[in-house]
This record gives sequence, structure tokens and C-alpha cells, in this order.
Amino acid sequence: MTMNGIFGTTIDLLGKSLDLRAQNHNRISANIANAETPGYTPTTLSFEKELKDALSEQDQPAPAFSSPHHMAMLREMTSLDLVQGTVQESPAGSLGRDGNGVELESEMSKMMENQIMFNADVQLLTKKFQGLLLAIKGVN
Repeated sequence: MTMNGIFGTTIDLLGKSLDLRAQNHNRISANIANAETPGYTPTTLSFEKELKDALSEQDQPAPAFSSPHHMAMLREMTSLDLVQGTVQESPAGSLGRDGNGVELESEMSKMMENQIMFNADVQLLTKKFQGLLLAIKGVN
């Protein structure tokens, strides 16, 4: 659910991004763990475009409902809440003799990139909360 008011969209966006990056990390870890599994096809979670689209949808007016009780839960959910990402197969350029599509170097690179982006999201979220804390405490 969204935290409206003083929190705005930034905290919701960063929280959702952290959730999706954690899911992607699990996928990449599974790919690495299955590097020796015959016939295994690695997957990745793609979600950046969905997040971007969800942000642009938030600028649109909310749909009208015929009854105040109609789909109350859906009204409270934002388009960010609905972003789940898309699982995509990401096999290496050439499969191994056993049909395995995992290329360890590529997967390790994806993991490092995902970790860097996760850490950046955490730092941005921390700064946002530090700013709110400063606003609450006031400047002496």
C-alpha cells in the first residue's frame, strides 16, 4: 500500500525497487547455483520499464467507481503496487554440451550490477528518512 502525504512517491518507488531487486538477486543466485545443471536455462527479472510506466500512470486521474464500496482495495493500491516484473529467459550466447545456458561471468556481472543498484536504492531511502527526521527534530 502507498504512504501518501509527507512521504510522497519516492519512498514507495524505492521500496518497490528494493523488493524487485531482491527477487532478481534470488533469480541470479539460482542461475549461478545451477551452472552445472544439464538443460538449465537462466532467468532474470525485468522491471525497470514497468516501474517507469507505473510512475507515469500515477499522474493520470483515478478511475471512477459506481459504488463507494466497489473494489475498495483496488482503489487503495497504486500502480506501483501492481508492478511484479517480468521473468525473462536469459541464456548465454552458446549453450554448453549439456544444454546448460548459464555463463558464470555474465551472471556474476548481473549480480554485481543488481547489488550496486540495490545499495543505491538503500542509500537514497536512508537519505530520504534522514531528511524527514531532520524536519521533525528541527534545526537548532
